[in-house]
Formats: sequence, structure tokens, C-alpha cells
Amino acid sequence: MNSWYLYIIRTRGGALYTGITTDVERRFAEHEEGGAKAAKYLRGRRPLALVFSQEAGSRSAAAKAEWAVKQLSKNDKEALVAGQL
Repeated sequence: MNSWYLYIIRTRGGALYTGITTDVERRFAEHEEGGAKAAKYLRGRRPLALVFSQEAGSRSAAAKAEWAVKQLSKNDKEALVAGQL
């Protein structure tokens, strides 16, 4: 069973995009390529920077963590990225 990861990507404009995956490097590469597998939100917002990733365990745990992060304010997300949360 593969572990799932929570990740955060920063766009050129400073926006933070949150997602989950079993392979952070592969998923980030897909987003950077901007092809069919990239998130529509990230297309045209390059350059991208992977600023946070954390193992979350199961898919269910990762999805719950993703939801929780998406509920945070921008300042709280910045604190998470900086390791202060």
C-alpha cells in the first residue's frame, strides 16, 4: 500500500495550491508541464515552486488533511509552509 502525501505549490503570483498524491515529484512535474494531467488552476501560472510536502498516510487521511489546509487563511498557510504551524 502506497503512502499518500499532502503538498503545497506556490504560483508565480504567490497563490498557494494544495493537493494530495502518492508521488510528489511526479505530480509536481505533471503540474509544471501544464498538460492534460495538470490542475487547470495551475496552467499559465508558472513558474511553480513546491514549497511543502508531508506524508499523510492513507488516502482518507490525506484528503482530510487537504480539506483542513484548504480551510486555513492565507496567513496560516504561509505559517504552515514556513514550519511555524
